[in-house]
Parts: sequence; C-alpha cells; structure tokens
Amino acid sequence: MRPQPTWESLTDEELARGLTSGDEACLEAAYRRWSSLVHTLAQRSLGDAKEAEDVTQQVFLGVWRGRAGYRPERGTPAGWIVGITKRKIADALSARSRRTELVTSAGSALLLADPDRGRPEAAVDRVLVRSALAGLPQPQQRVLRLTFYEDLSQTQIAERTGWPLGTVKSHARRGLLRLRTHVVASEPGRHVDA
Repeated sequence: MRPQPTWESLTDEELARGLTSGDEACLEAAYRRWSSLVHTLAQRSLGDAKEAEDVTQQVFLGVWRGRAGYRPERGTPAGWIVGITKRKIADALSARSRRTELVTSAGSALLLADPDRGRPEAAVDRVLVRSALAGLPQPQQRVLRLTFYEDLSQTQIAERTGWPLGTVKSHARRGLLRLRTHVVASEPGRHVDA
C-alpha cells in the first residue's frame, strides 16, 4: 500500500486536480501552502490583522466554493488564489468604506440637529466629545474635524490634505474607534465591547 502524499509533496497540478474533484485534503494543503501569502497581502492592503484573518478565511471559502471554476490553462493555483484574494480585499475595503460613510452620515446628522432640544445634558456631551477629539493623534483629529465640522467627504479630505484616500479612511476609522472608546469609557457603568 502506497503512503498518502503529504501536502508538501503535492505538485501544484496535483493539488489543483484534487481541489477541483472535491478532495478536502487538497483544500487543507492549499491553505497550508498559500494562507500566509493571502494573509500578508490582506494585512498590507487593509492594515488590520483581524480583517486580514477574516479575508484569509473568506478566500479559502471562495477557493472551495469556486473550485469547479478553476481553469489550469488560465494560470497556476497560486495565481488563481491571489486573484480571489484581491477580490476579497476589494470587498473588505468597500465594506469598510460603507461603514465609515454610515458613521460619518450619522455623526453629521447628530451635529446638525439641535443638540439642546429635549436633552439638557447635550452641552456635557459636546464637551466630552471635544475633549476626546483633542486627545486623538493629529492626523485622526484633522480627518474627523474636516468630516464633522466642515462636512467634507473622504475624497474631499484626501484632496485637501494631499493624503491618499486609503490613509484618510484609515485615520477616520481609527479616530472613530478611539472616540468611541473614550466616550463610552467615560460613562459610569459602561464598558467598551471589543
């Protein structure tokens, strides 16, 4: 009886054939062989380890679900997996952008509303937010001030500051997360969920 080949000994062609035929061991082999590459690409593009882990899982789920669509004549399994990775990274960036735009829209609506109507503690809230904003690193502070006080879109902020759009989005996301942590932590009896 011949011993089963290990994932290290499989050629790319054998691995691809096994994947397309539904062999889960070949999926595991593909994961072992290329997951660090996928994770590195996602980490560099997204700048967030947790998102990179999510993308890595989504990529290999995509590999498994799309295995019947793999065509060896179009390229290597590694190239195919990198293509899936690029699409999943783009999806993650789009989702991040949509989340940021929602938060920005909600924040703008709150700032435009009459803060004192029905809420006497609104003045305290404004002081708390201003204090938290002042404690942010300068780039995050600048992006959030331009967003909320000047009502600029992230594209407009990128144009005004000369920063790449991805940098503006990263500063907005990190700044909002820090603001949330500061504001929630300052409320008695509240804690921040990670």
